[in-house]
Amino acid sequence: MKMRSCSICREIEIVPGRLSDYKKLACYHYREAPPGVEGVPPSVRGQDARDTDPNAPGLRFEAGTVGGLGPFAAIYALRLTGRLKWRTDTDCAGVVVYKMSDPNVELRNTATSGLFAGLDRATQLALVNGNIRRIARVIVDPMFRGLGLASRLVRETMPLMNVPIIEALAVMGLVNPFFEKAGMRAYTAKIPVRSIRLIEALRSVGILASATRGAAGDDRTLINPHIVNDRIARLDKDAGGFIEQEIGLFLQSYGGRRRMSPGFDRTKYFLSRLADRPAYYIWFNPNMELRI
Repeated sequence: MKMRSCSICREIEIVPGRLSDYKKLACYHYREAPPGVEGVPPSVRGQDARDTDPNAPGLRFEAGTVGGLGPFAAIYALRLTGRLKWRTDTDCAGVVVYKMSDPNVELRNTATSGLFAGLDRATQLALVNGNIRRIARVIVDPMFRGLGLASRLVRETMPLMNVPIIEALAVMGLVNPFFEKAGMRAYTAKIPVRSIRLIEALRSVGILASATRGAAGDDRTLINPHIVNDRIARLDKDAGGFIEQEIGLFLQSYGGRRRMSPGFDRTKYFLSRLADRPAYYIWFNPNMELRI
């Protein structure tokens, strides 16, 4: 059943969520992490998951295999109420997960005029941990998409984190700008030099459109690995050798992927990295000053 009427939003409330809410919806996230415990310090790995109040002091740790969530600061859920609750087979329409922020985020320095840069590690960690939380996941059940619930979930929960700054990094944010609709400001990452080099190499042998396109590689061929893989296979010896060399150089930045064998899987992977332009989003709490 696809929900279409915005009137149902009145029967959905935002409440503190639990790990079980996230687990129910993790499969709908566009980049669900590999199984395992993501980012959990060695001293706490193997600790039992605590499916309790996420807003109690301290971090929560997820030691299971659903989504590789790792430690989180808070979870909030879109809870169904009233008649809507009895008309569906779920009581949770969506979740947002907040985590502690990474100490080094390049676009944060741009957004904050370098406030968190140029510090010793201990000072930087203290400043980031005391002032910033990161939105790590926003998931809405497909049955309830198209109702503006993602932006509502972000907009109404950011102030509940009680920190001056909320930030997010999202690959799909430029396609579905719900972070901006929630009041966050977007900063777009620059395209890495390695990506520009490979895009231009693919153009030079006719795999992508001519250089009249922008340097960002906005040719729609980039999203079709079947077309690109077929064109690579049809190259003559000299052009094929040149492209193999350029692909190899590009993949040097991606760990074990640099040894991928030629073929569709490798083409699909490097195209996904070429199109990967995470946007950075930031929100300043108007009712809180920075804790410096």
